[in-house]
Amino acid sequence: LKNVYIEGSDVRAKKMARKAGSLVMFVVDASGSMALNRMNAAKGAAIGLLSEAYQSRDKIALITFQGDFAQVVLPPTRSIAMAKNRLERMPCGGGSPLAHALNMAAQTGLTCQKSGDVGEVLVVCISDGRANVPLATSVGEELEEPMDKTALKDEVINTAKMLGTLAGFKLLMLDSENKFVSTGLAKEIAAAAQGKYHYIPKPSQVGQVASQAIQDLKSR
Repeated sequence: LKNVYIEGSDVRAKKMARKAGSLVMFVVDASGSMALNRMNAAKGAAIGLLSEAYQSRDKIALITFQGDFAQVVLPPTRSIAMAKNRLERMPCGGGSPLAHALNMAAQTGLTCQKSGDVGEVLVVCISDGRANVPLATSVGEELEEPMDKTALKDEVINTAKMLGTLAGFKLLMLDSENKFVSTGLAKEIAAAAQGKYHYIPKPSQVGQVASQAIQDLKSR
């Protein structure tokens, strides 16, 4: 057997990997008629996961998207009190700027990773995958011509692909859309990001599915 030499940097990297927790980011579609159900489910799941995560170093964040843009309603935190306070009132209704929401999830996750506090980032997106607001509109840029449904879908798929290439990122699409009217878009988005897709007929299942996904992520 040949001698194996372990560099000091190898040991340090292992220590860091064990110390860093995960960031679970809920990205919630707050547009349309099902918005309130989705929001309440995400809120319950986020607070539930924080209650479980007090022994680990996990953080929770929540991004909502409706109207023309997405916003970080709850920045990455371990505080249950802060989560309850921030998630008390969340805006609902309007358009569905999904591309902007996935972009914002990537930026938020990367910032958290850079701090060294977080290793893995699990993006839990609760949406049917439909988008009707272009990224340009969300960031305040003028569009030369309106985007049609195909162009809007392509923009979301490309954003999901970008998310899938980021180190330590995993996308979980939770589709609570009625199966009879489901477009299959959420499944396509999950595939583009090399993530996972779950159909959840009852929003109350969000917490359970997200919790299981975190365990799967950690056992990899």
